Amino acid sequence: MSFKAEIERRRTFGIISHPDAGKTTLTEKLLLFGGAIQEAGAVKSNKIKKGATSDFMEIERQRGISVATSVLAFEYNGIKINILDTPGHKDFAEDTFRTLTAVDSVIVVIDVAKGVEEQTEKLVEVCRMRNIPMIVFINKLDREGKDAFDLLDEVEQKLGLKVTPLSFPIGMGYDFKGIYNLWEKNINLFKSDSKKHVKDTIEINDLTSSELDNYVGESSANTLRDEIELVSGIYPKFDKDAYLKGDLQPVFFGSALNNFGVRELLDCFVEIAPKPRAKQSEERLVKPDEDKFTGFVFKIHANMDPNHRNRLAFVKIVSGEFKRNTPYLHVRHNKKLKFSSPNAFFAEKKEIVDISYPGDIVGLQDTGNFKIGDTLTEGEVINYKGIPSFSPEHFRYINNADPLKAKQLYKGIDQLMDEGVAQLFTLDYNSRKVIGTVGALQYEVIQYRLEHEYGAKCTYENLNVHKACWVQTENEKSEEFKEFLRVKQRYLAKDKQGQLVFLADSLFSLQMTQQKYPSITFHMTSEFD
Repeated sequence: MSFKAEIERRRTFGIISHPDAGKTTLTEKLLLFGGAIQEAGAVKSNKIKKGATSDFMEIERQRGISVATSVLAFEYNGIKINILDTPGHKDFAEDTFRTLTAVDSVIVVIDVAKGVEEQTEKLVEVCRMRNIPMIVFINKLDREGKDAFDLLDEVEQKLGLKVTPLSFPIGMGYDFKGIYNLWEKNINLFKSDSKKHVKDTIEINDLTSSELDNYVGESSANTLRDEIELVSGIYPKFDKDAYLKGDLQPVFFGSALNNFGVRELLDCFVEIAPKPRAKQSEERLVKPDEDKFTGFVFKIHANMDPNHRNRLAFVKIVSGEFKRNTPYLHVRHNKKLKFSSPNAFFAEKKEIVDISYPGDIVGLQDTGNFKIGDTLTEGEVINYKGIPSFSPEHFRYINNADPLKAKQLYKGIDQLMDEGVAQLFTLDYNSRKVIGTVGALQYEVIQYRLEHEYGAKCTYENLNVHKACWVQTENEKSEEFKEFLRVKQRYLAKDKQGQLVFLADSLFSLQMTQQKYPSITFHMTSEFD
């Protein structure tokens, strides 16, 4: 296969939603269709026993939630699909924001009973800012939920999207009869006795025919005819260009747990989803079909295998071919690195790959060379940007609970921070370490992983901080800046990169400080121009 053909057949996307709308379940069912796994393990009753294929950290299995982004790949009809399953839990939102820099399109999962939830709103906003094409999947139709039209309105209003349904439910919950597929003009009947097997689809080109009544009963058939007429009257026709520009979002209905409506989603996705796209770097626009390899690290995962102390850097390939055992330039360090065993992912199985193409995600063994946002190239100096650190919302001192294990604790903190689980600040006046996170659940994850992966115990102490602001000034020698450093010394810290950070204890004190020192700028993210 030629290099161009390999790029053409790749699709890389992320799945985003509020916790528990069914992302991981949907991911599994997609893998099932791709023949990547033989049976799915996420059915509620044995969630604990088996654990879904894509949740592979201990803590995820215990709680039944995804904490880290996992990368899975499978083939379907000759197309190579890379899925990034992201955590929906808001405490892990940063991981999800970073993942969005590595995908070409997104599937948004919405729970039919709960509708659009706040976490979904935040994530969709990020996708809208970047014009990422989105497909909406409304899940759990085998349960009672909101009316289909109400849901479509809610998606339009709350998420600011322009939707067009490509499939439509016949009944819902107890009366759920099946789905009419507007994309392929056929009907999928839902049989509740054997929920696991997908029944064959029935082609119905003419909704007015009496065949429909035989399948779903007269009243359901009439309702469906009215609804489809309404749909074609209200919603715009599907237009692929508008979808690719991020101006139009197709909507599918289904039930991932019962494997229903998933194949329709997948078939349509393969047909319309974007191929690997060009990416803007600080220097120039990089196109996927260029000969020279470039790629960037969007995630680092430590200790994927508890038996080995290892770290894996996840790299999204933007252009060219990534080959095994070839030296590539690590732009930030300005040194060449060679990788003897790059991994491709396949749920829990990792395979070593010789060659990877744009759109693929490879895992590189890392001994501490990489940070999130690093770029690898064949020699050209290119920096991909757009993976900032956000100001955390929770702050705690971290203390060592076992004096004999100080070394392990610091090594552990160091590695977990590189992974982007949380941010570490060191106070200027007494060098105490402060951990800042986006959500409180992360402290548990850190404590748990320090103990189980590094054998170190830690305790936390609360610290009253409202926001961490990165400090920028035009003139470091000015009297005003010196006074700021003297007056605020108790509130100053350095982040892991050594940038100066001001820890404001309340919104009021932040505003007062901004007024008092007008020549100093306070930033809410670590990346500023």
